[in-house]
Amino acid sequence: MLYMIVGEDVPNSLENRLATRPAHLARLEALQNAGRIILGGPLPAIDSPDPGTAGFSGSLIVGEFESLTAAQAWADADPYVAAGVYARVTVKPFKQVFPKG
Repeated sequence: MLYMIVGEDVPNSLENRLATRPAHLARLEALQNAGRIILGGPLPAIDSPDPGTAGFSGSLIVGEFESLTAAQAWADADPYVAAGVYARVTVKPFKQVFPKG
């Protein structure tokens, strides 16, 4: 089943986010290589694809996991969580309607 994972950044997270980004991306690449990621990316803090020093307000991932418990465990193990980039992570079941498969 698909699950939506939304991480919400703490204020002024950009420096910590950038330092931790390689480890965060490595986990996402592993999920992609397993064919289990639908989409993922950061949420710019301002209305721009390149927010510069404004940074990001969080991240969104939609991926396939065996269960809500498995998705939550995966999210809890994210390097951004360990590094204190995220203030909160929300994991919910997701039903994809578009694009149609």
